[in-house]
Amino acid sequence: MYELKKPEARLAAHPSPRVCGVSFDLMPEGAAWVPDERLLVVADLHLEKGSAFAARGLPLPPYDTRATIARLEALVAKLKPQTLVALGDSFHDGEAEHRMDEEDAARLSRLSRSLDWIWIAGNHDPVPPRAFGGAVMEELRVGPLTFRHEPQAAPSTGEIAGHLHPCAAVRVRGRRLRRRCFASDGTRMIMPAFGAYAGGLNVLDAAYDGLLPGFDFHAWMMGARTVIPVSARRLEAD
Repeated sequence: MYELKKPEARLAAHPSPRVCGVSFDLMPEGAAWVPDERLLVVADLHLEKGSAFAARGLPLPPYDTRATIARLEALVAKLKPQTLVALGDSFHDGEAEHRMDEEDAARLSRLSRSLDWIWIAGNHDPVPPRAFGGAVMEELRVGPLTFRHEPQAAPSTGEIAGHLHPCAAVRVRGRRLRRRCFASDGTRMIMPAFGAYAGGLNVLDAAYDGLLPGFDFHAWMMGARTVIPVSARRLEAD
């Protein structure tokens, strides 16, 4: 696979986003880290999406949940957060916990009980299962920030949301690269989907109208080892 390589000299004007004055470190795994709060944020895990598709006759390798949990475990071990916020659609549907492999369920339960874990309710999981511990909320406020699942029309200052699974496309050295991304204009940030099987919607799609108006925002595109900021004016539509 062609990697997003070294356009940093031209694209490093905004190496790390600030939302309403709060600094975020963006992880190439698709998580956001707020070091001052020791807060880790992920969105749209969509656990057991593979088994949901298999039940409808669309077989996928049944390892998406295990891969997603493993990436979460590695981030928690590395950063040692005090709090983890999962921004909704953590479970692909209301039966996900019953289809989950026992080992995967045990790993998720241990992880969620190892720190302050907050499940934000999503449209796929309006009532996240209680079996895995943690607190369930419609939204969470931390200082000037509001963490919720579905972004609201502007102005929605301080919003950190998921739901749309943002992706961005850019042309580098004649090649078109499309990656999951974080998108922010400094007043809000829309998080990429963290789940292994989650898809992506281009940030230039009409669904973002009223959320990221015009081209006054950046997409932080996820590479294998880093996250690269790209001005919206350089992006390509699908």
